[in-house]
Amino acid sequence: MIDAGLKRTDIGGAIDLRRTGGAGDRANYTDAYSRVLGLRNCFYFTVGRGGALAGLGMAAAMSFLDRGIAKYVVLMGAVTDWSQTQQIRKKGYRGMANREKAGYWGKPLGDIQAASHHSWMAARHMATYGTTSAQLGAIAVAQRSWACLNPEAKMYGRPITIDDHQNSPIVINPYHLLDMSQISDGGIAFILTTADRAKDSPRAPVYVLGQGFGEVSADLWWEKKNFTHMAVATAKEQAFGQADVTLSDVDCAQLYDCFTAEVLFQIEDYGWCKKGEGGPFVAAGNIGPGGTVPINTSGGLLSCYHLGDLTGLAESVRQLRGEAGERQIQDCDIVMTTGHGGELVSPGMCSIHTCTLLGRHG
Repeated sequence: MIDAGLKRTDIGGAIDLRRTGGAGDRANYTDAYSRVLGLRNCFYFTVGRGGALAGLGMAAAMSFLDRGIAKYVVLMGAVTDWSQTQQIRKKGYRGMANREKAGYWGKPLGDIQAASHHSWMAARHMATYGTTSAQLGAIAVAQRSWACLNPEAKMYGRPITIDDHQNSPIVINPYHLLDMSQISDGGIAFILTTADRAKDSPRAPVYVLGQGFGEVSADLWWEKKNFTHMAVATAKEQAFGQADVTLSDVDCAQLYDCFTAEVLFQIEDYGWCKKGEGGPFVAAGNIGPGGTVPINTSGGLLSCYHLGDLTGLAESVRQLRGEAGERQIQDCDIVMTTGHGGELVSPGMCSIHTCTLLGRHG
């Protein structure tokens, strides 16, 4: 609120952005952050599916703004995943604390965590297109290079090489440890309002240019094409159509990167290269500092911190405001950020995909 030049009494609504695990859900809090902060808002509710938080939250908030129900809506997401893993480790276990879904059938077959039901997508891409583990490692290396330019990143000052990636332990084949995202504590909040009101803000506003959504379940999820694609097509068409821009207009992208293969799929599905050519594309250095397509410039979930698509949203705002320091993309006018996850069938990848285009100019 200080950043936006607002008082608590200006906030008309509050949305809790809740990230859920692929194999379950987090327990509810006993209190609402809006009450703890003393907000006298007229609505409060929870939005989120998998790591698609900011995209869904903005879509919900805009409906309240459009109807004049609120002038300003605050959206906040927070996790204590790292702290919880430390408590679980003391009990002799590993992983995050989720409430397991009723009827979950994957555990006897070895599907015990998110990496399990993401790994076979990477394996299928390798089998179909000849993608290699070292090419996935190029994604991890590129994002670590960005993180080393970001003092807030968990992996700041800790560069890695392809050899480091290849020598890191295999957790679930074909994923090495360095193919997997961070587990973090933290929180991010932002305020959404109309373009007219934003003009009076003491800080440069960032504009929502377009949004789109896709569902893997729109097709038969067991078809093999869904093992190597994400639900990008409708999301891209909707978001880019609303913004009236093309992929070449995007100055940098913050792609949801719970694992390295998810980045690879999106690079292909959005059209930076053809399907199956993502491996050579990332191995050529295209997505790291100095590359042709700056991707996950904060370090992303792999090397910065994991707060779902809020990680990418925060970096998008900083890039558009020109506040990204050493990693700042010159003349950054349009940024794309995506969200992913929330499997409808676990183990399985019937996941949502969100695409949000943000701009420096409305």
